[in-house]
Amino acid sequence: MTDMKTVIVSGATGFIGSYLVRELLKNGSTVYGIGTDIARLEGMNFGENFIPVTADFRVYDSLDRQIKARDVDAFFHMAWCGGAVAALKDYQLQFTNAKASCDAAMSAARIGCRKFIFAGTINELEIAQFLRNEKTIPRNTNIYASMEVSADITSRTISYNNHMDYCSAFIPLPYGVGYPALNLINTVIKNCMENKPSRLIEGNNQYDIVHVSDIARALYLIGSKGRNMQSYYIGHRKLRTFREIVCNIRDVVNKDAELRFGEYEDSLNMDYSYTDLDALYRDTGFECTADFEQTIREQAEYLKAINA
Repeated sequence: MTDMKTVIVSGATGFIGSYLVRELLKNGSTVYGIGTDIARLEGMNFGENFIPVTADFRVYDSLDRQIKARDVDAFFHMAWCGGAVAALKDYQLQFTNAKASCDAAMSAARIGCRKFIFAGTINELEIAQFLRNEKTIPRNTNIYASMEVSADITSRTISYNNHMDYCSAFIPLPYGVGYPALNLINTVIKNCMENKPSRLIEGNNQYDIVHVSDIARALYLIGSKGRNMQSYYIGHRKLRTFREIVCNIRDVVNKDAELRFGEYEDSLNMDYSYTDLDALYRDTGFECTADFEQTIREQAEYLKAINA
């Protein structure tokens, strides 16, 4: 394993980014954390080995002038604006996200970072399916996913041409304390707590959700042990169906809650054959270890507290 003494994390105050910062600090790294709000950066209470850096996407092409460190082991690019559903189809915003990713890679190269890690999305696999199947119906998510693919390929090329190692990660739907938005998991949990029915797709497709602590640990291992130019799937090596996962959530929160499967059309059946589910395990020994039922209970308590 390569020790990461000094690292940079963009999106350090974000949901996954903040968990990653704490994982890096726990393992002895000094972290330069990039965010847009100095008060929020300082309010995270990361500790003395955290150096806050305020910057928005407009100046990502000059991060090398803001960050004076030069002996940097890894740059984790976590920043990506617009997590709401409406933002997925905002092509101007998504173009901005992609450009910022490439600017971050160029700045990392000028800093002299040894490795650039791009935090991508499982939706990148959807683009691979889209390009190979002329019958695929375009979804708004394709706009977001295609910009993730573009950022991945371009920052990979920038890294290669600047003699900087590169890894990317396909991250499925995350959950955990600190994420209040009504995504699929939180919506089902909230409905179960309020004894309201959840309207769902048929749900026989393969699916995965991953606790944020596992994602942070996986990213750390990718930074320290990941092979150059490798893309890694961060998730479970044995997948369940969407229906199985949602039923498990229901059983943990409220066994009497109603799940209405089949009320929406399955718009996509993700083909996980486009990635290697075992690559991260082979190269780093990573396995998801978060206890599913315990973390779902914790999430339910968290949602109950913030909505009280």
